[in-house]
Amino acid sequence: MLSVHNLAVARGGATVLAGLTFDVPAGEALILRGPNGVGKTTLLRTLAGLQDAVAGHFDYPADEGAYASHADAVKSALTVEENLQFWADIYGNAVSDATWDQFDIRDLRTRIAGTLSAGQKRRLGLARLGVIKRKVLFLDEPTVSLDGFSVRLFADYLRDQHLAQGGIAVIATHIDLDLAATTLELEPFTATDHQTDTGDEAFL
Repeated sequence: MLSVHNLAVARGGATVLAGLTFDVPAGEALILRGPNGVGKTTLLRTLAGLQDAVAGHFDYPADEGAYASHADAVKSALTVEENLQFWADIYGNAVSDATWDQFDIRDLRTRIAGTLSAGQKRRLGLARLGVIKRKVLFLDEPTVSLDGFSVRLFADYLRDQHLAQGGIAVIATHIDLDLAATTLELEPFTATDHQTDTGDEAFL
């Protein structure tokens, strides 16, 4: 389970969200909603451990979190297969045969990643999630650059593979992924006092 209690998060030294308390049980997804700038990315980065919280705390199984942002985490000079093998080696996993079809990249295995289209790079970047096999996924607009078919493929992976096997997903998205997920509107948690964070905040 992901458990969040009275969490406050900051961007650029100012608190943007406060008073967040929620749980996400194993096998379930939480969709974050709110206008641009409300703090969706900041919340995801904080939960993923990439920046400190201002107040409160959160908990999930150690070493089981993974964050995917707008960047694809693709090494342009390597082939598609070499990219996935790179991540598999880091996490001590194998690239399962199913991964190639789950993300529709089987025909791209020998292509140099730098020659891929934006959508193809995005599918390759998301396929990394299927290779590292982390239980708690923090996903920031994961369907950027994907066409409708690829969005459905990714939603199928989340529902039928990740969540079905007890995983958790917290997703900032404006796209309907057709998941049985709880929605959390963040605007009511917008901080009103704009407290200054005393930490070394580098994310703007």
